[in-house]
Amino acid sequence: MTGALSPDRRRFLTAGAAVFGAAASAQLWLPNSAQAAETPLPDGVFSLGVASGDPLPNGIVLWTRLAPDPLNGGGMPDEVVPVRWEVAEDDRFRKVVRRGTAHARPEYGHSVHVDVRGLRADRAYWYRFRTGGQLSRTGRTRTAPARYSSGGGLRIALASCQNWQHGYFTPYADMLAQDPDVVLFVGDYIYESSPSATALRRHEGTGEPYTLTQYRNRYAQYRTDPDLAAMHANAPFVVTFDDHEVDNDFAGEIPQDPDKQPHDAFVARLTAAYQAYYEHMPVRASAVPDGPHIRMHRRLEFGRLARLNVLDTRQYRSDQATSQAGAQDPSLTMLGAGQKRWLLDGLRHSPARWNLIASQIMMAETDLLVGEGKQWFYDAWDGYQVERNEFLKEFAGVRNPVVLTGDRHLTMISDLKEDFANPDSAVVGAEFVGTSISSNGDQDQAAFHREWDPRLPDNPHWKLLDAHRGYHLLDVRRDGIDARVRIVDTVRAPQSTPSTLATLRVDAGRPGVRVV
Repeated sequence: MTGALSPDRRRFLTAGAAVFGAAASAQLWLPNSAQAAETPLPDGVFSLGVASGDPLPNGIVLWTRLAPDPLNGGGMPDEVVPVRWEVAEDDRFRKVVRRGTAHARPEYGHSVHVDVRGLRADRAYWYRFRTGGQLSRTGRTRTAPARYSSGGGLRIALASCQNWQHGYFTPYADMLAQDPDVVLFVGDYIYESSPSATALRRHEGTGEPYTLTQYRNRYAQYRTDPDLAAMHANAPFVVTFDDHEVDNDFAGEIPQDPDKQPHDAFVARLTAAYQAYYEHMPVRASAVPDGPHIRMHRRLEFGRLARLNVLDTRQYRSDQATSQAGAQDPSLTMLGAGQKRWLLDGLRHSPARWNLIASQIMMAETDLLVGEGKQWFYDAWDGYQVERNEFLKEFAGVRNPVVLTGDRHLTMISDLKEDFANPDSAVVGAEFVGTSISSNGDQDQAAFHREWDPRLPDNPHWKLLDAHRGYHLLDVRRDGIDARVRIVDTVRAPQSTPSTLATLRVDAGRPGVRVV
């Protein structure tokens, strides 16, 4: 894979194609004999666009959801609707290589997830959907490199935390121009907060979402952002969720406010939130929820160049600690026993040059207390010290581990230390905590530095700290990772001016990260 802009790609971007697509997973298809809807469909069934995700060397997931009235439950008839899809080697569909019919079912919000196989490795494809005489816009995607390929490069855009009420999603306009091979979104795709009368863009509804319809409406609103829609239509996404897709700072089946959300009510909320998440993301049938459970941790291979381990740091974790002693309790887990074994096995036996870990929350230490002593964020890996330290010790034997993170609404780029309690311990890896797309809005930079700069001496592993909105762009090659922190001057207007705040480098075989 490469970030170079091909002539076909340039023509596609110039045409301004913003794609909205959908398809139903093979497991959700109906037999040929099944009755499909014959009711005429309302106009605008492809209002939520198209997307693709989880690239394989021979396959890709294509997505769309039929929703002519997206902010009011979708507006579709309560019937199964056949949706035709096709994949081509060119944007004019002169050479179609795969086509078929999926069925959009009302019980899944008329979403469609097509797991297309039989494609060629490391190449671009175009796709589209058709139903009821209506045609979706064209989408572009890309497959992963061949299994044993070891050359070339991989361009990853790292994004997270897009709060509709805090600003426009303008960093995606710059991301689109940078032409990433894949977008890694590590959490907080929506926010569950109530509408605010003073917000720049007000959330739909009248309060927080709790029911399936309410979560569907919230996702649909976010999907209408034109920059987000265009990015989905131009590159595959690899996604995982954090807390705001459900409830702020939830842990397993424990809500932020147990006194206000009884267990049974919160389980019902989890069930609704996870289903709405599946319905709106380009993921495989392995992610179809089972009530209040969803399988999101998974592994993607990009030849022998990179292995990407995508974590779920919400569903299996212990409740957050409330003290330093609690954070050092060895019984606390962030990942749960099964996911922990899965991650360790994947790291120990990886054939890849680079071992990337998508972790929703920060792994490096954040000591908030200036001077002697420690003060941690207990919702992050600092609140699960024993398990975190076990992984960091493992990193010493892992080839080129790099953690890619969100959550903080800040750029925080760090060396990972074997033992943060010992300043002289070895550096074993690097972590990129990406800033937010829009969450926290346009921060006062001077006020930010007055608050955070005094903490720098207590956190010598931090290499870069910043509070602009944007994303990180990482070019992964055999000899190293070249990273750019891309920021925008504002998210308070539909257009913004992008720039590179900093350039950093991780060299293969030399743990840690440095500012170039």
